[in-house]
Amino acid sequence: MLGDDIPAPPAPEGPGLFGDAPPAPAAPAAAAYRVLARKYRPTIFDDLIGQDATVRILRSAFALNRIAHAFMLTGVRGVGKTTTARIIARALNCIGPDGRGGPTPDPCGVCDNCRGILADRHPDVVEMDAASRTGVDDVREIIEATRFRPMQARTKVFIIDEVHMLSRNAFNALLKTLEEPPPHVKFVFATTEIRKVPVTVLSRCQRFDLRRIPIALLVALYDKVARAEQVRVEPEALAAIARAADGSVRDGLSLLDQAIAQGDGATVTSAQVGDMLGVADRGLVFDLMDAVLHGRPADALAVTDRAYVLGADLGALLGDMLELTHTLSRLKTVPALRESAELPELERTRGAAMADAVTIPVLGRTWQMLLKGTAEVEAAPDRRAAAEMVLIRLCHVADLPPPGELVRRLSGQPGAGGGANSNPAPAGNGGGVRAVAGGAVMAAAPEVAHAAAPRLASFRDVVALVAAEREPLLHSHLLHAVHVVRFAPPVIELRPQPEAPRDLAARLGALLLNATGTRWTIVLSAEAGEATLAAQGNAADAARRQSAADHPLVRAIMATFPGARIESVRDPTADEYGLPSLGEPEYVPFEEE
Repeated sequence: MLGDDIPAPPAPEGPGLFGDAPPAPAAPAAAAYRVLARKYRPTIFDDLIGQDATVRILRSAFALNRIAHAFMLTGVRGVGKTTTARIIARALNCIGPDGRGGPTPDPCGVCDNCRGILADRHPDVVEMDAASRTGVDDVREIIEATRFRPMQARTKVFIIDEVHMLSRNAFNALLKTLEEPPPHVKFVFATTEIRKVPVTVLSRCQRFDLRRIPIALLVALYDKVARAEQVRVEPEALAAIARAADGSVRDGLSLLDQAIAQGDGATVTSAQVGDMLGVADRGLVFDLMDAVLHGRPADALAVTDRAYVLGADLGALLGDMLELTHTLSRLKTVPALRESAELPELERTRGAAMADAVTIPVLGRTWQMLLKGTAEVEAAPDRRAAAEMVLIRLCHVADLPPPGELVRRLSGQPGAGGGANSNPAPAGNGGGVRAVAGGAVMAAAPEVAHAAAPRLASFRDVVALVAAEREPLLHSHLLHAVHVVRFAPPVIELRPQPEAPRDLAARLGALLLNATGTRWTIVLSAEAGEATLAAQGNAADAARRQSAADHPLVRAIMATFPGARIESVRDPTADEYGLPSLGEPEYVPFEEE
């Protein structure tokens, strides 16, 4: 038999029509190869790995007959969204081996409905790829189909993959049907971009977030599949495939398929997988990290030479070092991870020893330099040269102490983080190392008391009062476009710049009268007056920066870390305009004459 229903043609008897030799019988067609991702696709809920919460809720819903009319399955690619949708379709329509069963969380797999859905040929289970059918007309076809009862099954199931790709009009057309579907219709949506799905659709669905599959579960699954295929795969190769899968079962099975195909079909080694993935052997990554952390550039370059000969991409090698830096930081922070089955054996043994020998500040510095270095490699014309330059820099900073330790050494105060008790901080108490570290610290603006008589001792107090009264435009003009000639309450003499509004004096006088209960006289003058508050603040900031740069401790830090710069200098005694505080205001407004 050539197929299930078509009989094979009879074998020819005797010579052909023209006396020639009878043709040789045609060889039977070879069965089409099924990739591992399809061959080992889960068919029941219990086959879904790493989705315990989703499976538990769905099984309970079927057991209690509390089945929603619409499901939204979300997660990264390859975690089982479409597979789960098909299992739901089978669970809804399974009739059991005897043909009398109802909805069940354990579909039999042998009834006509189960077999038809498994073979993707059931007329009542409709799958649509929203990535290619995004329009409102496509959705209208589904809406029209919901009006008719199922032809064979108990329930019509519409599975829409990548539902976030539907247009806005398509979503709107679906809303009414989705809210009140016929009793014989169920919807199952799948998406990798849940944020792109309108909330009006989400609110009408039961949502299930399918999780990334842990590496340990992926390794166990791929080992089971390899044994079923009668292929021996080295544990390191399985671990590399699981890491490259990034939580996706399907991606890992595709990689396993490729690894088996490139070998002899019986054995897959870690070297073959590393060559296939373009990544270095995991041991090489540890060797490279060890050389970098101990400041041995010759050893580091020797490792990169070996990796390059093996075909590894050095940009990917830096990425592996980033991953290892993160792993070492986790091992350093949470020692209990050393006993976790989530980590491969090499990370639990050699990684734990390496974590014990390094500090968190060094790991943090290594992370930052690698993060910057990977971007440099992507932009460089020669990826190998760029990667090696990053590694050389890492080796040369290996023996440098972290910034905190350097400050302690330079200030001669062991244990004193910023030398606050010995050397004076540059440009104000509390500035010091923060200015060098680049942390921008903003001083909170002092609040203006909204009593009947606010105390105004300087023009700065007046400008702060304007800000507190929520007059942003007037505040901006007073800050940037006004020069104070004389401040003698209740008289203020000002020289406004040309860009200042003509009614500035009137507006300021009205605000002060309303806020203080005193009539103020705002005099416009042609004299030069003081610099604007903004200019004074900029000058004060420049002076603080220069004072900080001249401080011996800061000069020593700059010399030790070439390329460092002063990001900001904080002076806790300065006001919100960056100027030295004038102390508590003394002025109490006069009574009106």
